[in-house]
Amino acid sequence: MNIETRKLTLEDYGDLKESMEQAYDTLGGQIWSKQTIARLLKLFPEGQLCIAVDDKVVACSLAIIVNYDEYGDKHTYQMITGSYTFSTHNPNGDTLYGIEIFVSPEYRGLRLGRRLYEARKELCESLNLKSIIAGGRIPGYHQYAETLSPRQYIDKVKAKEIYDPTLTFQISNDFHVRKVLKNYLPGDHESKEFATLIEWNNIYYQGVDASARSAKTIRIGLVQWQMRLFPDMDAFYEQVEFFVDAVSGYKSDFIMFPELFNTPLLQPYNHLPEMEAMRKLAELTPEIVEKIQSYAVSYNVNVISGSMPILENNKLYNATYLCHRSGKTEEYRKIHITPNELKYYGMVGGDKIQVFDTDCGKIGILICYDVEFPELSRIYADQGMQILFVPFLTDTQNGYTRVRRCAQARAIENECYVAIAGCVGNLPKVNNMDIQFAQSAVFTPSDFAFPTNAVKAETTPNTEMMLVVDVDLHLLDELHHFGTVKILKDRRTDLYEVKLLK
Repeated sequence: MNIETRKLTLEDYGDLKESMEQAYDTLGGQIWSKQTIARLLKLFPEGQLCIAVDDKVVACSLAIIVNYDEYGDKHTYQMITGSYTFSTHNPNGDTLYGIEIFVSPEYRGLRLGRRLYEARKELCESLNLKSIIAGGRIPGYHQYAETLSPRQYIDKVKAKEIYDPTLTFQISNDFHVRKVLKNYLPGDHESKEFATLIEWNNIYYQGVDASARSAKTIRIGLVQWQMRLFPDMDAFYEQVEFFVDAVSGYKSDFIMFPELFNTPLLQPYNHLPEMEAMRKLAELTPEIVEKIQSYAVSYNVNVISGSMPILENNKLYNATYLCHRSGKTEEYRKIHITPNELKYYGMVGGDKIQVFDTDCGKIGILICYDVEFPELSRIYADQGMQILFVPFLTDTQNGYTRVRRCAQARAIENECYVAIAGCVGNLPKVNNMDIQFAQSAVFTPSDFAFPTNAVKAETTPNTEMMLVVDVDLHLLDELHHFGTVKILKDRRTDLYEVKLLK
């Protein structure tokens, strides 16, 4: 017999499902779906552990990290798991919360549960977390419910006068009972829907110092780009590098350029119809992205490369590129194409919506018109977005007002920061790009921890400049749990929902 304790993978789901069905027989056979396991593995792969016996998964423990003080001792299972979405998982939290542990009944004589608990303890210590907390079933309680209260039952289990298959095991593994929970797991008839709130304390916990908090302060640099004609590509790159260098000098984590900021390079094609000229410009995009990616690495800053046209399968898209300072490049294509983009350039919309994982947390990107559709940023928020970046290009103050007001609304309704950056100036020798209006800014939610007008900082309108702003992600965590209003939590998801269809 070969026994292995390791991280769970999605490929294990077939074995996992079989073991769950056996272990959950007394709970009505309810099991975790493959989609749910996939979500946990994406959020916190280190916390999902299993034991394989002869390469078959027969035992499993699932966990998330939370800031425990945000929930307290009176939470329910639904509350601590974010209604089973695990939106409560916080990589910067202080507590490893066990949401599941089981062993297939066929293998319960091998002390596999003890191995899982030991693996959890090692994980807790390696991540420098304060403790392991979980809600534990008391499956033997139904036999004594008529004569003993839950607390009396627990006291007798502690005194070894009664054996409970779950609680006795937990106590023997150095867990102690903090509290009795009522209505913790609806449907657990063996426990009469009571549970024990159990805890194991990490004696090696070192606490969190001020430097860890400062790591949650993110510095954003925005470029309010002056439209000007360039004699050649070298001159264009020189201007781009100037801003990257300047923002990097302030140790910024991100720099963002505006939408279609490279359209001054259309000038040599001005004799062509707009649609053909934009396609010629698209031929330069791969080279420009490669150059910007080299700046991201050499200047140690994540660059959101405004947006540029890209041609694929004879279709023209408006795309932005997230150039990580690690060397990786990711792409987002504008979803909603404006009537003018369709009329003059024949552009089409992209169809991929996702947040991006960066070394500064999860971010979302929307291009200009996209921010006027609230569904997109709500999907991002559900995926854990903390900062939304919006490169834009508007010719009139009317257009700018639409982008600004909608961006501010997105910050409030999604409890996130929103940064917008646009182009200014004139391009008299480029068709359909002759005038621009912009005032770049960083917007915040509206509550006491933020500016009263919900504007963190903004540029002077219609002037080339850069804006460097610090945003504190801790304030978003506090807002989410302790704000005057809790917009994301208070949604009536029993009545309506916004979901991704593709």
